[in-house]
Amino acid sequence: MMNYQEVLDFLYTQLPMYQRVGKSAFKKDLTNTIKLSERLGNPHKKYKTIHIAGTNGKGSTSHMLASVLQAAGYKVGLYTSPHLRSFRERIRVDGKEVTEQFIADFVNQEKQSIAQIAPSFFEITVVMAFEYFAQEQVDFAVIETGLGGRLDSTNIITPELSVITSISLDHQDMLGNTLEEIAKEKAGIIKEGVPVVVGHLPASALKEIRSCSKERNAFLSEPGDEADLNQKWNSDLSPEVLKLNIGTVSRAIEQLRKLGVSILLDQFKFGIEHVAAQTGLKGRWQTLRKDPLVICDVGHNEEAVEWLINQISKIKYEKLHIVWGTVSDKLVEKIFPLLIQDCEYYFCAANVPRAMNADELTHLAHSYGLAGDSYQTVGKAYEAALNKAKEGDFIFVGGSTFVVAEIKDL
Repeated sequence: MMNYQEVLDFLYTQLPMYQRVGKSAFKKDLTNTIKLSERLGNPHKKYKTIHIAGTNGKGSTSHMLASVLQAAGYKVGLYTSPHLRSFRERIRVDGKEVTEQFIADFVNQEKQSIAQIAPSFFEITVVMAFEYFAQEQVDFAVIETGLGGRLDSTNIITPELSVITSISLDHQDMLGNTLEEIAKEKAGIIKEGVPVVVGHLPASALKEIRSCSKERNAFLSEPGDEADLNQKWNSDLSPEVLKLNIGTVSRAIEQLRKLGVSILLDQFKFGIEHVAAQTGLKGRWQTLRKDPLVICDVGHNEEAVEWLINQISKIKYEKLHIVWGTVSDKLVEKIFPLLIQDCEYYFCAANVPRAMNADELTHLAHSYGLAGDSYQTVGKAYEAALNKAKEGDFIFVGGSTFVVAEIKDL
């Protein structure tokens, strides 16, 4: 019998994991997930689910919805990926991480199935979450897709509600080269007769979502006049993240109410104002220190970086320092032109196989007019930035989920 640490080592080293090895871990069908789930009696059918997809914003939206449902008195499972510090972050019930004991017992129990079916890391993790939620007898499970939608392992569920937060270019090697193609993949979570809520989407992507919704007789809720939500929230989320997702979350709650789910206005307000406290959300425009100001964010694709640069431009500072790393399969030629030139960079590599070598990253960045030095670890880059930053300066940490995950102040 493997203990918890041995189980983690087994999962990380023996199974293909997208976060570590990239595209080779992505499975092109749902067969393995279905087989694993059937062996356990299809645990995902034992509670109500909400399915969240999107290029950006799906993590924040998932946590916000879970928090509101918790505030309304429901027992809520939350499945998200990737994790920042601990594998256990991926699977929570009412904000509490799955136990080490359950993870160890689950993998030991299913070791024969794993050998026979040969699932990916993500496939086994999804079914593990579904089983945990069933054992915990949750009322709702908020399920975030890992990548895309149609072929994502989470897509064996038939939810009460589907949500697509945003659509932009990302993972083109797996999801398609155009917004329309990517929209079609994400629209794969739309089920027959199940209402779907969308955030602000590009016109071409929205057209595809409208078409898919009509084909599947799914009511579509699009952004409208949501000015009443521009009130001042005393939330533990940053105002920037809140503003970005509150409209989508509000309309999602409205659809749940129409389905008979009881959520009062004061419960909605409490849930929105206590998202981090109730669910443990981290890494979304999160302030880590006040002086010098240090903010981190896990956003890493073109749309997310444009938003981040816009947020940085709103902050007053004496000098800007940016700790930045990325993965080798990111299209840096799309990202580098968006980055601020008038600042000092600390280029680094996270401790994952997919990370772009720090020296290679620095060399490429210099060719785009971005000035800064190379550091072989995130920790060394962050320490250097802290040592150089003076009172009134601003340090931003980003470029990759893995970079943010290694910051000691997180």
